[in-house]
Amino acid sequence: MPDNESRRPSNFLIGNIFLGAAAVMLFFFVTLWEVLGVFALLMWMGLAAVGVYFIVKDKDINPGGPPN
Repeated sequence: MPDNESRRPSNFLIGNIFLGAAAVMLFFFVTLWEVLGVFALLMWMGLAAVGVYFIVKDKDINPGGPPN
């Protein structure tokens, strides 16, 4: 692995950060809804979608197991 690549966080880590932010946002959702309205829901949906996108993007598409 090149030295430059080892310093960058993986897409899986970035996705988990976005999903963590979406989870924390749920604790304050009533207050956010009163302040932002429907935009709070759209923001939460956006954070969750981006998090899932980054996690799936890092997935290896090759099947598991020994090669044939």
